Amino acid sequence: MPRQIRFNAFMMNCVAHLAPGQWTAHDDRSTDYLDTAYWVELATLLEEGLFDGLFLGDVIGVYDEYNGSPDAALRTAAQVPMNDPAVLIPLMAHATRHLGFGLTVSVAYETPYLLARRFTTLDHLSGGRVAWNVVTSYLQSGARSLGQDALRAHDARYDRADEFLSVCYQLWEGSWEDGAVLRDRERGVYADPARVHAVRHEGAHYRVNGVFQCEPSPQRTPLLFQAGGSTRGTQFAATHAECIFLGAPTHNGLRASAQQVRRALSEAGRAPDSALLFAMLTVIVDETAQAAQARYEAYRARASYEGALALLSGWTGIDLAAYRPDDTLDYVDTDAGQSALASFSKLDPGKVWTVRDAVEFVAIGGRGPVVVGDAQQVADALQALVEDTGIDGFNLAWVESPRTYRDIVRHLVPELQRRGAYKTRYESGTLREKLLGCDAKLDARHVGAKFRRGDGSTGA
Repeated sequence: MPRQIRFNAFMMNCVAHLAPGQWTAHDDRSTDYLDTAYWVELATLLEEGLFDGLFLGDVIGVYDEYNGSPDAALRTAAQVPMNDPAVLIPLMAHATRHLGFGLTVSVAYETPYLLARRFTTLDHLSGGRVAWNVVTSYLQSGARSLGQDALRAHDARYDRADEFLSVCYQLWEGSWEDGAVLRDRERGVYADPARVHAVRHEGAHYRVNGVFQCEPSPQRTPLLFQAGGSTRGTQFAATHAECIFLGAPTHNGLRASAQQVRRALSEAGRAPDSALLFAMLTVIVDETAQAAQARYEAYRARASYEGALALLSGWTGIDLAAYRPDDTLDYVDTDAGQSALASFSKLDPGKVWTVRDAVEFVAIGGRGPVVVGDAQQVADALQALVEDTGIDGFNLAWVESPRTYRDIVRHLVPELQRRGAYKTRYESGTLREKLLGCDAKLDARHVGAKFRRGDGSTGA
């Protein structure tokens, strides 16, 4: 029996996400990102293809590490301009019934109370189809824009994130008991005050003393994603995440990354398979292998080298303008995204990357591999990756919008279904139920579940 493969679409509320330069094609619709119809059409297309979710990335700040200026990013639309992705979710949820929505929000510039309220609202409005991709931010420009002198140290950001999650769990799981909401029209009682509790938290970074304003949503705590690839980030993911996002440019690197995460889950006292692993990937599929390859070559010719330099400099925290194209990209610790640099220089020691190699690679699809071919070839490649690395699915980036996803739905999905490797219908329930095959709420063994009240636990 083949392993089931899961798909998320990987997008941002911007023009050029992981393929700078492609928006210049006359039939690409990426510049329609300001149009509500664009997002509704994408969501309905993805649901037609039985995608599990639309994974919405986000970043605070602009890419100004390259040459010490945002000019390259601005010229090429490399993740700037970018709008808030959260406001898209009610719009797309209204147009769909099953598609999930993963929202990236950084704990660096939020307060736990307001973030918890936003996610509860989105979970209600989507009928329990929301996930939170927890990030800690990596751009110095974002820190400066929000009044900080600089980013906090890498590991210190995760220390704060641990406490941030603890506060959110208390709000989501511990403030309102099950059964607190009565909606009793006869007595005029909406909620039972005896079952609603103030959250009192005093920690190193956050203080809260008050009742959570929101009644519990279908999932209470949104499904939790995390993408940290550093040692500290992996530890954080192993503690909190129900789904983990991996980014590695090679097959060997992806296998090593997946093994590292499974070990970390075990070390955290969880089953190694207790979290689903999604790998970043770009698929270019067409009716024939020749047509797919020709399109890939056209994409390579259109790719913006300057835009890719701006992105990779921001991801790594290294101004690549200081290096020659043939210099090797060696691993050094920075306070930016350590996993970005590690994916090129540590995860697959047998592969040596020059600056030119890495920049040309990320120009189409970011840090994930690119698979090109007809439906049979691409299906073979994806099944081989899943079988060899033990991952559960893919976050699929786009090169040309909406064609990348339209071709996946038209060509690849039917081929995987024919092989028994892809679902033919959605399961019922919330996003957590669909993905994990469990209850709508956090598993009782999850670290966040200890804050529950009214089920025999004492709460926080």
